[in-house]
Amino acid sequence: MEGKPIRVLLAKAGLDGHNRGIQLVGKALRDAGMEVLYGGLRITPEEVVEMSIQEDVDVVGISIFSGGLMTIIPKIFQAMQQNEATRDIPLIVGGILPPGDAEALKAMGIRAVFGPGSDLEEIASFIRGLAAGSAAKEKAASG
Repeated sequence: MEGKPIRVLLAKAGLDGHNRGIQLVGKALRDAGMEVLYGGLRITPEEVVEMSIQEDVDVVGISIFSGGLMTIIPKIFQAMQQNEATRDIPLIVGGILPPGDAEALKAMGIRAVFGPGSDLEEIASFIRGLAAGSAAKEKAASG
């Protein structure tokens, strides 16, 4: 991973058109030296998998503010787990969450859940840690 910027796919899931938060996160990650790819609005689980493979991303971040989080995020996670090429890519989530949903998502395997007002530097630092862990696993497997 040395010399190569961390590649992060950010996208909106569900019927959500609210993109202010994801734009702020994207800018903060770019400012932190990461390469941010924006997957757009209303992304499907299949599109997440396809873009993750095509763009060779290190981390996927999905934002949802319109509800339906516990419907769409498990579908995205399952689609990523079913594809060997995306199985090991960490998935993080941001948005407005009802109480208890963050714990349920983490129990499912979502690596982190960030709500409104989350510290942008903390998000960038967390992603750096995820990417470093993935790179270490990759090096050990090849090595």
